[in-house]
Amino acid sequence: MIPHFPVLSRVLHWLMAVLILAMLFVGVAMVSSLSDYHRLVAIHKPIGILILVLAAIRLVNRLVNPPPPLPTGMPVSLRVVAAASHWLLYGLMFAQPIVGWAMLSAAGYPVALIGTFHLPPILPHDAALYALMRPLHTVLAFALFATFLLHLAAALTHAFVFRDDVFRSMTH
Repeated sequence: MIPHFPVLSRVLHWLMAVLILAMLFVGVAMVSSLSDYHRLVAIHKPIGILILVLAAIRLVNRLVNPPPPLPTGMPVSLRVVAAASHWLLYGLMFAQPIVGWAMLSAAGYPVALIGTFHLPPILPHDAALYALMRPLHTVLAFALFATFLLHLAAALTHAFVFRDDVFRSMTH
């Protein structure tokens, strides 16, 4: 039996899972629904910044409270894949909102959070930079979604195939 993640780690994990999944679906709805576009953007921006802030909190929490060790019988190759996918998820949780913020800055759009509170631009208003950031934001969204799905598949494999305590360490 492996130890459980601390409560704060579990709360951050599941909160971010819900937020990231919601953001990916909001993003898809934004590009497929012109009638609701502005309402969806008003939701997308603050949730993206919230994910960025929570990713920073989560990273600090992970460094202070390292995850429990994986089962001793787990092959080295799976350990390497697990570690790499976790760090890829962290990288994407930071990169996606930062690139979105940079994209909006380059387009000259404010990042409105609540009411009249706006974040400062992180790039100058520049059409060429926007043209670079826009497809990058989409590619990162697909990468995040694919990594998210692989992470989910791995978690379910631990729960139902390996029947070890890895999934349980994050749920109980």
